[in-house]
Amino acid sequence: MKRFITQKIIEWNKQNKKKALLIDGARQVGKTYSIREFAQAHYENFIEINLLENEDALNMFSKAKTSQEIFVYMSLLFGDKMIPDKTLIFLDEVQECLNIVTVIKFLVEDGRFRYILSGSLLGVEMKNVKSVPVGYMDILQMCPMNFAEFCIANGVAQSAIDYLKDCFTNLTPVGEAIHEKFMQLYRLYLVVGGMPDAVKEYIASNNLSKVLEIQRYLCENYKADMAKYEKENKPLLSTIFDLIPSELNAQNKRFKFKSIENGGRSKYAEDSFLWLTDAGIALPVYCANEPKAPLILSKSRNLLKLFLCDVGLLASMYINNLQVKILSGEKNINFGSVYENAVTQELVCHGLVPYYFNSHKQGELDLIVEIDGEAVPIEVKSGKDYTVHSALNNILNVEEYGVKKAYIFNNYNLSVDGNKVYLPVYMSMFLCNTEQGEMIYKLNLEELK
Repeated sequence: MKRFITQKIIEWNKQNKKKALLIDGARQVGKTYSIREFAQAHYENFIEINLLENEDALNMFSKAKTSQEIFVYMSLLFGDKMIPDKTLIFLDEVQECLNIVTVIKFLVEDGRFRYILSGSLLGVEMKNVKSVPVGYMDILQMCPMNFAEFCIANGVAQSAIDYLKDCFTNLTPVGEAIHEKFMQLYRLYLVVGGMPDAVKEYIASNNLSKVLEIQRYLCENYKADMAKYEKENKPLLSTIFDLIPSELNAQNKRFKFKSIENGGRSKYAEDSFLWLTDAGIALPVYCANEPKAPLILSKSRNLLKLFLCDVGLLASMYINNLQVKILSGEKNINFGSVYENAVTQELVCHGLVPYYFNSHKQGELDLIVEIDGEAVPIEVKSGKDYTVHSALNNILNVEEYGVKKAYIFNNYNLSVDGNKVYLPVYMSMFLCNTEQGEMIYKLNLEELK
């Protein structure tokens, strides 16, 4: 299956050889698959060491104090493959041995081999690393499959996605037959989600019951991680994880630490939120007190919405046959939480940091992001009343905020009303910052010489 992160790995590979690459992300998002696929296409020799399965390697890396010790050990195991300038060494499950992150500086300084590291829960475990080799390691964050990747996996031609991109860029409606087909695909994506195992199963069998089994198995695996790595706070972690679907269905969709703390343990509740987000299992959306760029300056850490990393996992946690209702496009049920999770997931995948905005005077915005330095409000509507958005109208009328445009994602075709752009929800895949080229600036200091 095509993953867009592969191109980023290729770009890393072309750059300075004195850097390793660390790929982080939640468990089962496809990190190992993508690294293997890249290695097979670009390297004559590929060495993979799984530190969770290879106990001897784990012991060696844990005890090694110098790069030379590591080279000696690897040469004993992979001597015929250790060819300088032609070998990629992949260290998987590095959360089991954080010492390797510390010594990677000395390995890359040697310069004979390239290194890619990967693992799960690295956002949690890296906090325990005493010396992170700044300047010697690039980090990429990997997410579940986004909607474009899901479409391609299901056989959609790139030219069809390019056509949608042109419609988005030029603000022209999509051909109605194509719009309806992509809405069907999007509803399928809401159910299957972007976890590679679930997508593979759907493509192989079209059996949504088997997909559901995989999704629930993945949720249980996440809970097992909670028990393994956070024994003290495990009950609270599980509680918060299980509450995500109901909280997103609530009227204000916001978590409050006080609503889940037990016996005044609000600090434990906050730590549990951070653990889930650091592990990549949940996506935090904090409140911005003003819809003005830069949004981080008005970020509030006391209020947040909490979404799951994958919309298919979220749908699997509802028990009222939600999948069937989504696929049938049933009109009398609120899919707002599922739609909003999918849009949030898409924004994060494209490197955007979503916030929400709430004011007693103006009302509440579902989401707000910075795109090319400007604050852009986003409303996500799953029903027929997608043109009703009083809070958005209020904010657009406040001259001080300087909001130039807003996006309203919904089930219908593209249309424009002044500075309000109504987009079919699948077009959330096109929101991103404009890629910047080289920024060269030279200051003339001749007068000071």
